[in-house]
Amino acid sequence: MKKQILAIDDSKAIRFLLQTVLGKEYNVVTVPDGYSAMYYLTHRQMPDLIIADPQLPDMENWELIQQLSSSGMYGDIPLVVLSGLEKKETELKCLENGIVKHFVKPFNPVDLMTAVSDLVKRRQLDKDLSAMAS
Repeated sequence: MKKQILAIDDSKAIRFLLQTVLGKEYNVVTVPDGYSAMYYLTHRQMPDLIIADPQLPDMENWELIQQLSSSGMYGDIPLVVLSGLEKKETELKCLENGIVKHFVKPFNPVDLMTAVSDLVKRRQLDKDLSAMAS
């Protein structure tokens, strides 16, 4: 069964690109805003990875990123930030929120695919190790 990715971006073009680039390997669900993302997370199974833009039309900048990264329920899901904001601000905010992987738009889809693959594999390994330990 394919691993699941939730992609949150208000740009239809970016959502289409993510679906196209990642869709061969993963089940990619895309939503345009923070409300839709939270609705999806509370009503569906947990994704294996989340890709999110920190600038969403229905939230303050970085609000969704902060909610997800500090959440007891969603905090262990790997989060990749796709930002249209300045590189320095993006790096600082990602560091503050414990985000290990971020990209500034425009980004290289091949680099994103590599990062997503690494994070999904690492999460699966962590799950396997914790299952063996218990």
